Amino acid sequence: MSKTFTQSDVSSHNKPDSLWIVVDGDVYDLTKFQDDHPGGKKILQRVAGKDASKQFWKYHNEGILKKYQKQLQVGSLDTKPKPAAEPMPVAVPAKETKKPSPKAVPSAASGHGESEALEPFGAQIPFADPGWYQSYHSPYFNETHAALRAEVREWAETAIEPNVTEWDEKKLVPAEIYKEMGRRGYLAGLLGMAYQKDYTENVIKSVPAEKWDLFHEMLLTDELSRSASGGFVWNVIGGFGIGCPPLVKFGKKPLVDRILPGILNGDKRICLAITEPDAGSDVANLTCEAKLSEDGKHYIVNGEKKWITNGIWCDYFTTAVRTGGPGMNGVSLLLIERDFGGVSTRRMDCQGVWSSGTTYITFEDVKVPVENLLGKENQGFRCIMTNFNHERIGIIIQCLRFSRVCYEESVKYANKRRTFGKKLMEHPVIRLKLAHMARQIEASYNWLENLIYQCEKMGETEAMLRLGGPIAGLKAQATVTFEFCAREASQIFGGLSYSRGGQGGKVERLYRDVRAYAIPGGSEEIMLDLSIRQSMRVAKAVGMKL
Repeated sequence: MSKTFTQSDVSSHNKPDSLWIVVDGDVYDLTKFQDDHPGGKKILQRVAGKDASKQFWKYHNEGILKKYQKQLQVGSLDTKPKPAAEPMPVAVPAKETKKPSPKAVPSAASGHGESEALEPFGAQIPFADPGWYQSYHSPYFNETHAALRAEVREWAETAIEPNVTEWDEKKLVPAEIYKEMGRRGYLAGLLGMAYQKDYTENVIKSVPAEKWDLFHEMLLTDELSRSASGGFVWNVIGGFGIGCPPLVKFGKKPLVDRILPGILNGDKRICLAITEPDAGSDVANLTCEAKLSEDGKHYIVNGEKKWITNGIWCDYFTTAVRTGGPGMNGVSLLLIERDFGGVSTRRMDCQGVWSSGTTYITFEDVKVPVENLLGKENQGFRCIMTNFNHERIGIIIQCLRFSRVCYEESVKYANKRRTFGKKLMEHPVIRLKLAHMARQIEASYNWLENLIYQCEKMGETEAMLRLGGPIAGLKAQATVTFEFCAREASQIFGGLSYSRGGQGGKVERLYRDVRAYAIPGGSEEIMLDLSIRQSMRVAKAVGMKL
């Protein structure tokens, strides 16, 4: 905004028919906004012509400012400090190259080469972002990751974060946002495998397809999760991220060729339909039935699925069905298309993730061509198992970023709110809460980086066997961390985190989302048991000595 005003200029606009205010040195014309202000006209008229920064931040967070800034800002005060100019680069004499010590080993991951610290990025609040955002050395991230981070952050801060509260309340993210995920090439890189450049018209601008790795996928999910809305994240990558990989891995080529391009370009949507009213974590005992027709050309599907993410909007359903006897050896995977008929979906009202489209699905005599079988008949359970690691890692990434959001919001608020004559941050008990949040986040995140590195290096079968236990353990750790951070942030914010919207709005929304992460993908109790059981089984097979 190029116009500048004096405080005297602003003071002259102090009537309802010409109402200006100042927030953080920027000038806003609220004359036409008065009728739309949720708090009513009077509160605005009381600060007309004045600096309303203190009153604004008392009730709002930065998302509100971002949402209305372009629409309402008319300029800035002449006293507002100008942004610091970028320093000119200084030529540094080349250092004499020394021969490396025989003990020196270069750090590398995914062929990334030697580890070098990257430029600082973000607000630089300790522990509010991963260490490599603050120029910590990392063997996992390089310039391509930094470029992707900047690209996603710019889009998220302008098109997503200012609107996410409104979307959550409406329980709907505009279809255009999902379409944009396809246009930007993001969907083709969120499948836990090589970038699917042959099946999309759009590729990511900031990263060559051949250089895409699992750390790019991790970063993309992490940055989108800064929105502080599980509903938003699940809307754009939830159903897709777990429903599409089985199609790519196990679908017959003609089926993949016909369906995958529309999905990756953002024109069609897909979800995973496994959970049933009576079969959640106990996948092997599902009852949705698929009987082969007399001519052997179709499966006739009857049954119900519950708590299916995105199902209300989906064109395709990667569906676990019973084609054989009881137990895991009678389960198959079918790709069911809504256009087949007999598919009905209805939205479910849930505690959290409001805009994710949680769905109850009924299949009634749905005729599914045998060509839509994913993998082999009665061997679908293996396909489902290969999907679990990717699903759980996605949940882990989101939980840890949500934990960071709770922590970051708490730090900002604690440096602003005053009680008993001093800032909250000056109270030891508040610093103790923040320290406990930070230690759990950082410990969990470092475990996550290590597991993603192992996934990058291992083959899929090896990763499924060897990493299933540790990933299950970290899934439980991440959801416990998320719940802890949401609770502690709520204690720091007090009543502000109990009401929707305002300064504590992110914390209130995330607290509602906690159970949506602790239960799906395997409950904490089942994950902790699996983490030890699976790890011991693998260790025994490779020669564990007790």
